[in-house]
Amino acid sequence: MLSIEDITVAYGGFVLLDKINFHVSDDDRIGLVGKNGAGKSTILKMIAGLQNPTSGRVDRPRELSIGYLPQIMEHHRGRSVLEEAMTAFESTAAMEQELEAVSASLAQRTDYDSDEYLALIERINHLTDSIQVSHSEPPEIQARKTLLGLGFLDSELDRRTETFSQGWNMRIELAKILLRKPEVLLLDEPTNHLDIESIEWLEDYLKSNKSSLLLVSHDRKFLDAVTNRTVEVMLGHIYDYKVPYSKYLELRKERIQQQTAAYENQQRMIQKTEAFIQAFRYKPTKSNQVQSRVKALEKLERIQVDESDNQSLLVKFPPAPRSGDVVYKAQDLTVGYPQKVVFRDACIELRRGEKVALVGRNGEGKTTLMRVIAGELEPMAGESRLGHNVKIGYFAQNQEDILDKSETVFSTLDRIAVGDIRTRLRDILAQFLFRGEDIDKRVGVLSGGERARLGMAKLMLQNYNLLALDEPTNHMDIKSKDILKQALKAYDGTLLIVSHDRDFLDGLVDKVYEFRNARVKEHLGSVSDFLARRKIENLQELERKFDSRRNGSSDEACPAVSNGKKGIDLRQQIVVDESAVLTAEQSKQTQKQSWAEQKEQRKQERKVKNRIAYLESEIEKAEKRQKEIEAVLSAPKDTDDIMELTREYLECKRSLDAFTEEWITLCEN
Repeated sequence: MLSIEDITVAYGGFVLLDKINFHVSDDDRIGLVGKNGAGKSTILKMIAGLQNPTSGRVDRPRELSIGYLPQIMEHHRGRSVLEEAMTAFESTAAMEQELEAVSASLAQRTDYDSDEYLALIERINHLTDSIQVSHSEPPEIQARKTLLGLGFLDSELDRRTETFSQGWNMRIELAKILLRKPEVLLLDEPTNHLDIESIEWLEDYLKSNKSSLLLVSHDRKFLDAVTNRTVEVMLGHIYDYKVPYSKYLELRKERIQQQTAAYENQQRMIQKTEAFIQAFRYKPTKSNQVQSRVKALEKLERIQVDESDNQSLLVKFPPAPRSGDVVYKAQDLTVGYPQKVVFRDACIELRRGEKVALVGRNGEGKTTLMRVIAGELEPMAGESRLGHNVKIGYFAQNQEDILDKSETVFSTLDRIAVGDIRTRLRDILAQFLFRGEDIDKRVGVLSGGERARLGMAKLMLQNYNLLALDEPTNHMDIKSKDILKQALKAYDGTLLIVSHDRDFLDGLVDKVYEFRNARVKEHLGSVSDFLARRKIENLQELERKFDSRRNGSSDEACPAVSNGKKGIDLRQQIVVDESAVLTAEQSKQTQKQSWAEQKEQRKQERKVKNRIAYLESEIEKAEKRQKEIEAVLSAPKDTDDIMELTREYLECKRSLDAFTEEWITLCEN
C-alpha cells in the first residue's frame, strides 16, 4: 500500500532517523513504539505528507486516503458538535459529484480498449465502492453513534465546540477521521484524552475496522488489543516485529540475548586466533597456518549487538512524614461553578497509606475534586477537610499552563528549592533525563513528555505525605510509565491519582471512586475488579430503567441488583408481574372470547414465557463466559490464543446485547 524508502531526517548535525525502510500492507495494524523524541510522530507526519525527509521518500498511491490525528491540533469554532462531525461527509458529496462527471465522460467515449477508458472504469468502481461504504447508514446516524461512543452525551451534541475543553475537541476531530473511513489511519496518542469506557469503544472500533493502522500509543493494553505488528524506533533505526506489543517485548529480549551470546562466542574465537598468530608469526613451520588465519580474520563478518537506549528515569519519592489516620474527608460534598454543578452529595475518605484512583468520563469532576483538595477551589456545599499534618503535592494535568515557558529547566526547580536540596538539583534533573545542555532548555520548547517529567521532578523537592496526581502519564513513554508506577507502589504516603491508563492503574491502586452522572461512587478493589463490575452494571441499568417505567418511579428509587441470582430473581419478578397483569385482563374479557381464542392466547403466553426463560439462561451463560475470558486476558499465558479469545469475547458481547434487547422487548410487551 505504501512504503518508507531510505528515509533520513536530520537537524543540523543531529540525525533523528537514519535510512529507515518499512512497508505498510492492507491488513497491517502497526504500533510505533519508542522513547519520547525517538521520531515516531515524525514518521506519521511524513506519511501524511506534512513533513519532508532530509533524504529518501514515501511511496504511496495517488488516490490513497489517509486520516491523520496529531497530538496537538487546531480546533474549529462556530458549529455544534454534531455539525462539526458532519463535515466529515463533505468528501462523500465531492465523490458523488465526481462520479457523475466521470460517468458522463465515459458515456461519450467509444475507445473501449484504450488505457484511458479502462482507467475511467477503474475510477468509477473505486468511487462507487467508497460511496457505498459511507452510505451504510444515514450520515447523521453514523455521526451520532461515533460521538456517543467517544463519550459525548446526546444532550451535548447541540453545544458549540468552543464550549468544550481541548480534550473533548480532540474527540470531535477523532470522530471526523473515523467517519471519513480512510484507507490508512495515522493516530498519534489517541487515548491521551479518552476515559476508560471511550478507550474500550475505540478498541472495538479499530479491531473491526478495515483500514490499515499506524498507531503511536503508550498504553500497553491498547497496543496489544488493536495491533498485530510492532515497529520500534530507537537511536535513529527501526526494528520490525510481526507481533503485538507484549510479544514484541519477549522477542526483542530473546534477540538481544542471542546476539550477545553469538558476539561473546565470536570474540573468544577472535582472541584465540589472534593469540595463535602472535605466538607463531615468526616460525617458518607455522607460516602457512598463520597466513590462513590472518586471511580468515580479514574476511570474518563481525557480529554486532544492536544498540540500546538505556537512559531511563530514576524515580524514588522522599519518605512521607507521618499524617493522621484520615488524610482527607468529604461529607455531602457538592462542587461546581456558578453556571454548573459538577457533582453533589459526595462522601469520600482517604486513609493513610491508601492508593486511590479517580475514574470516569471527562467533565464529571475528577480534576475539580483535585482542585478542591489542593485548595484551589471552594466547595459549594458540604464538608471538605484535610487530616492532621497532611502536606499535599499536587501534579496538575495542564503542565503546559502551570509551568513558566520563559524559565529554563534548571531555573524552574532552582526558583522553588530551599536549603541543602539546591545543591542536588542537577542530580534530581538527571534522574528525570535532563542532562548536560538539556537543563538550559526553555520550558517553552519542551515536548509534552519532557514537561510531564519536569513537573514530576518538582514533586521531589519536598517531603509530601499526600500525592495528588492528575494524568501524570500523559505523553510519557511506556518505559518511563513503568518506572513511575514502581516508584509510586514503593511510596509510603497516600496516593490519589486520576488516569485513563488501565495498565498503569492495575496493580497500583486498591480503591476506586467512580464519577458518573453528577455522583461519586466508591468501589473497593483494583481497577480490573471495577471494570468487571462496571460491565455487569450495564445490564442492571437496563433492568432498572425498565422497572422505573413499569412502576412510575425514578432510576434512583430502584434497588441496585448484582449479577447472578439476584438479577435472575428480578427478571423472574417482572415476568410474574407481567403474568398477573395479563391474567387480570383475561378475566375481564373471558365472557367475550371464545374458548378457542383463550386457548390460542394461553399458547402464545407460554411461548413468550419459555422464550424469556431461555433468554435469561443464555444471558447468564454469556455473562459468565465474558468474565472467564476477561480473567484470562488480564493475565494471559504463552499457550493462550489472544486473538481467538478476543474474537470469542466480541462474539459473546454481541450475543449478550442481542439477548438483552430481545428480553426487554418481550417483557415490555
